[in-house]
Amino acid sequence: MNGIAAPIVAHELAPTSDFLAARRSVSVVMVVYMTGAALEESVERVLKDPLVDEFVIVDNGSTGPEAALLRGLAERDKRVVLLAGHGNVGFARAANLGARTASGEILVFLNPDAFLQPRCIAELVREIEGRPSPCIVGGRVLNTDLTEQRGGRRGEITLMNALMSLSQLAGRSAAWRRYEVHWEGEALPDQAAAVPTISGACFCMRREDFEAVKGFDEGYFLHVEDVDLCWRVREMGGRVLFHPKAEVIHLGHTSRTSPIRVEFHKGVGLARYFRKRAVGVTQSVIAWVMSPVVVGAAIVRPVMWRFRGRAG
Repeated sequence: MNGIAAPIVAHELAPTSDFLAARRSVSVVMVVYMTGAALEESVERVLKDPLVDEFVIVDNGSTGPEAALLRGLAERDKRVVLLAGHGNVGFARAANLGARTASGEILVFLNPDAFLQPRCIAELVREIEGRPSPCIVGGRVLNTDLTEQRGGRRGEITLMNALMSLSQLAGRSAAWRRYEVHWEGEALPDQAAAVPTISGACFCMRREDFEAVKGFDEGYFLHVEDVDLCWRVREMGGRVLFHPKAEVIHLGHTSRTSPIRVEFHKGVGLARYFRKRAVGVTQSVIAWVMSPVVVGAAIVRPVMWRFRGRAG
């Protein structure tokens, strides 16, 4: 497991035989790019899950050892479909490629630095069946210490609360907390609950729903494509659900890509999202004028992380 400790959250019941017999086929789609040591454990956990009928891995660019690992998996396990050689086309485009290639009726999208916990896929699949279309069900994303990670359940993401969150001002006073978009500090619901936004680290959709909303918007290169997808599901009158019992441990920040580059893409994605959502001339002008500010606020974050680390 390459020395990565990822505790398992155990649940008491395994999927019932009736459920296994009646369920729709499941394909897991994973986009890989310079993931690092987490990749081996992540893919092993997917292949150990009894509900995974197919595992589509889209390799946007891996190191030699990682590429060899993925080729070996595809050779040993007939469930693995490996797509490689197309270069780094961005997450959204690669995820759409994986979804088009997949044969499953239910698509589970999983990050390569995320570790499935027991029953995660079973809970997602159970929850989405019978729901009105379109529907998206996101899992509960955990840190390695089993605390809930930021981003798993979020409110409506607007220009103002995004800037307040990026600058970390939302949590600095009671008056500004109304701009806090992250809900991990709220009480955990007993069952799946409607939220405006879930995390792209682990979620599922029925194939027909994913196709109805035309998949991910490929105008996003990295980050914010999950926010956009949730918004479009809601715009079509669908439901975005957070499932507290579908758990996944997400390491985050494992890629060998520069944090500044990652945050730059996040800022560019947010700026695009606000321009896309703008209604009327006034909102469009504001979104365009504020775009450099949004990108700048995102880039400043990793710079401050480095500064604080050195200062400490």
